[in-house]
Amino acid sequence: MQTVIRSILGGALLGVLTLGVGLAAMFGWEQAGFALDPWVALAGTVGGVCLMGTLAGLTMARALRGVKAELADDSTTGRGVGPRWIRPVLAAIAEHQVRHQQAQAAWRTRQRDLEIRAHVAESGRLQAEAVLEVMDEAVLVCNTLLEVVHVNHAAACLLGLDASTAVGRPISDVVADAGLRRIVSSTLEAGPDTDPARGELTLSAGAAACEVVSACAADRAGRTTAVVTVLHDLTREQEISQMKSEFVSKASHELRTPLSSMRAYVEMLVDGEASDEAARQEFYGIIQSETERLSRLVDNMLNISRIEAGIIEVDRVAVDVEELVDRAVQTIEPQARAKQIDVHTEVAPVGTVVQGDADMLQQVVINLLSNAVKYTPEGGRVTVAVDSDTLTRSVHVAVSDTGLGISARDADHVFEKFFRVENYKRVAKGTGLGLNLCRHIIETVHRGQIGLESTLGMGSRFWFSIPMGRVPARAAA
Repeated sequence: MQTVIRSILGGALLGVLTLGVGLAAMFGWEQAGFALDPWVALAGTVGGVCLMGTLAGLTMARALRGVKAELADDSTTGRGVGPRWIRPVLAAIAEHQVRHQQAQAAWRTRQRDLEIRAHVAESGRLQAEAVLEVMDEAVLVCNTLLEVVHVNHAAACLLGLDASTAVGRPISDVVADAGLRRIVSSTLEAGPDTDPARGELTLSAGAAACEVVSACAADRAGRTTAVVTVLHDLTREQEISQMKSEFVSKASHELRTPLSSMRAYVEMLVDGEASDEAARQEFYGIIQSETERLSRLVDNMLNISRIEAGIIEVDRVAVDVEELVDRAVQTIEPQARAKQIDVHTEVAPVGTVVQGDADMLQQVVINLLSNAVKYTPEGGRVTVAVDSDTLTRSVHVAVSDTGLGISARDADHVFEKFFRVENYKRVAKGTGLGLNLCRHIIETVHRGQIGLESTLGMGSRFWFSIPMGRVPARAAA
């Protein structure tokens, strides 16, 4: 605006000078008797025109300064400023400015709305990714170009992927299993209007059996935006199912053996094959022994089931492990004497009191002592050692023998249900549940530890340790 005013003032000055020269030429020189030069007359005329233009420019500049001042004020409308002949133009300019300001305000509002929506969408995306990451099921998301959009941790582990490098790459470059790629591709071709594809698939990479559910995700217009594939690993379920089948099979076998023996001797008694009293007493003794064996088997199975279910009742009292070991040794003494096995005890003088269930702990010691005597040849030696560890505040009990020993391969399985060393089945009878019950009593009920140290042909050392203080029973996993 200042440049325009300077230009107008410069033109006005030039016009005044030119007009003055023209007037002097016309009036002064002509009265003096000089002839008027046409060019001088033309210069005067031009000067007059310039002067008139200058006056108009000054008027326009004044009006423009008023318009500028008023347009700078957002509270005015631009009407009633300047001379009348320019007011329509100023009104049009003011109206255009108002519309421009309204458009700017609407655009800023729209921009804020878009920013808020983008923030909400980003928060939703992060929440969805967080949910997918903590899911146990494997989730694989691809776009319509069959490029990986998201793969959670479970899917990365199951498919053997690197989640950080898989996103953005084609599924053909990321997923090695052709069956899974075929399922995702067929789901995309079917579109969002079809039911989710379901089936089972054995992955070629890890040989894992999976239940697969694949479906298309669509927008509001019904167009496919992504393909979501969920894989549920069936390996653990198949293992549990197999374990249940093996448990039923082994339990049935263990139950059938004493029942068959009892049935056979009862039939012989009924048929009168025991002609004398001595034979009948022998049959009665065998039936009683098999009955006790069957009862122990059923009791062990029930106790293990209760502990695993977390419903067993625990009577926690102060238990002196030294007294508990003495009672267990007295119980097993007749069995050891029959095989001429020396049972020796080594007990620490102090610090052998723990908080626990006395009956359960005594059952553990009796089971370990019974196994030691069973699998130790005649004339052997069994040692029970009790010690306390003040650093960990726990009591340590170990049962060592000079028996047959256990190989490293079998030592990893001795605490499993119904497991028995194949070569020792003829040495002594058993159900294969005693050590499993011991592990549950020590680890689950008393939060202790139990283990085995053995060398084949050189004896075994079973040990367990339990805390001295009172601890709550741990729920079964």
